[in-house]
Amino acid sequence: MKQFTTPPQHQSCPDENATDMLLGRLRSHPSVPIYELVQDDGGYRPLSTADFVDEVKAVAKGLIASEVAPGDVVAILSRTRYEWALVDWAVWWAGGVSVPIYETSSPSQIQWIASDSAARFAIVETTRHREDMESVRGELPELARIGVLEEGILEDLKARGAEISDEDLEARRTSRRLADVATIIYTSGTTGRPKGAELTHANFVDTTRSAVTLLGDEVLPTGSRLLMFLPLAHVFARLITVLAAAWPVTTAFTPDTKNLLPDLAAFKPTFLLAVPRVFEKVYNGAEAKAIAGGKGKIFAAAAQTAIDYSTALSDGKVPLPLKLKHALFDRLVYGTLRGAMGGNVRWAVSGGAPLGARLSHFFRGIGVTVLEGYGLTETTAPVSVNLPWDVRPGTVGPPLPGSSVAIDDDGELLVKGVMVFKGYHNNPEATAEAMEDGWFRTGDLGTLADDGSVTITGRRKEVIVTAGGKNVSPAQLEDQLRSHPLVSQCVVIGDQKPFVAAILTLDPEMLPTWLKNNGLPEMGITEAAQDERVRAELQQVVDRANRSVSKAESIRAFEVIDSDFTEENGYLTPSLKLKRNLVVKDLAPVIEEIYSRPKPTS
Repeated sequence: MKQFTTPPQHQSCPDENATDMLLGRLRSHPSVPIYELVQDDGGYRPLSTADFVDEVKAVAKGLIASEVAPGDVVAILSRTRYEWALVDWAVWWAGGVSVPIYETSSPSQIQWIASDSAARFAIVETTRHREDMESVRGELPELARIGVLEEGILEDLKARGAEISDEDLEARRTSRRLADVATIIYTSGTTGRPKGAELTHANFVDTTRSAVTLLGDEVLPTGSRLLMFLPLAHVFARLITVLAAAWPVTTAFTPDTKNLLPDLAAFKPTFLLAVPRVFEKVYNGAEAKAIAGGKGKIFAAAAQTAIDYSTALSDGKVPLPLKLKHALFDRLVYGTLRGAMGGNVRWAVSGGAPLGARLSHFFRGIGVTVLEGYGLTETTAPVSVNLPWDVRPGTVGPPLPGSSVAIDDDGELLVKGVMVFKGYHNNPEATAEAMEDGWFRTGDLGTLADDGSVTITGRRKEVIVTAGGKNVSPAQLEDQLRSHPLVSQCVVIGDQKPFVAAILTLDPEMLPTWLKNNGLPEMGITEAAQDERVRAELQQVVDRANRSVSKAESIRAFEVIDSDFTEENGYLTPSLKLKRNLVVKDLAPVIEEIYSRPKPTS
């Protein structure tokens, strides 16, 4: 079994917990605002770490006065906003365990998470959220109270906790140690009922310290600015938000990605955290805008130059003619693209799915280096990440300090180290299945270079085995298909079938622009899905994707449907992962139609 270890670069004290990191920031960098809060006029008001800690303490006292005991669970159901982070830290200060619930969750999903975690208190964002939780309250015997942010629960808690002494609060804060559970985060449930991953204070403390010791000075120097727009219920956003609070970074929150571009322009972040779909949208939107303005050829040349420049950087030498061409396009194109992201972004981290080497090279070439990383809920988000001084597009870098990775004989990636969870809550069978001799079985397939750099090649449970016995990993093809502006989502099929095929959905936001740029009349999704000119373009997309795989793995047929895979209709998880089993089941008639046609000959 091939393996690689990155030695630890720090040592934590067993009687610490996550709150000690926030207090450490208060001592070391008191002058750097921890947050900037959105004002009614759209501007931002800085909040000092001292003022934030005072507010955390006041809310924590209110939780204690509300009979939240050490180790009790407090559920948080809200969009991404400042109050989410405030409640999270307050729960830890009171010695509790926070359990996030996606704000888009259905009552049945809320019931499962709140009941399985035995939540005692729930803080939700809106009246609708309270009503959803009240509708299943009869199945939540442990739940004593529901508080609503928009109805003033935080002010109520502050008033309620006024009689709790500082000494009692400090005793609560210090009652938790590294080994204690800090949060239970429920997996996205792509293949069944969500499992609750128990993450300890050690997971947050040591993963944070490993990341900032390795990358902090380079990627997040003092005074860096982070705009958080991903759901805080997801482990990726949660860990980075905790890290930014522990390190001298100023964070702002925006709950609605529809306003992302204006928010980027107003806040001017230096660092972004995003999933690949965000980067795809930025690229596709810029390309479409250039084409609409009659500058499509200039954009294409600029994009290729950026890719060539980044590739040359990776090779260790940039030829002078390429440097000159790159400098020209930096004035003509790249500055505008950086401006669309606020103008100051230098670094970004992408996770959740493969970004793809082309996009990675493109953004690096325009001056925004995207460090692609890899991780899971069970690994407190990051297992590995590309190093700023050794960016390798297409890989997810080496493991963080204090951790090891290995590839077993079946090609599965295994992980052990500071980020690996304690186990699944109330589910020892699933824990035993996931762990083997101290290694966590990720379920992902990958390769491991001699220097420890990891490349993810697919998901073990998603591997397609065709009727001819060919193993096909759908992720590689799907990622390339989704990179085209016309394609919103896709699923590659072919398990026990004579050939590989794909089902595509159209992007309703990009379709009108693409039609106009290509001289085609306006049409809706249903009409476009059957239009021969649209399908001809999609065939070219499929052909390009096929060039990355063998003929036996290539997509031989595709179908376009007039609906999309979304979180609202249940086909995507809140972290935008495809619920493949459900899609394949519900689209069985479409799949049957594809394979009832004469077998493609090429």
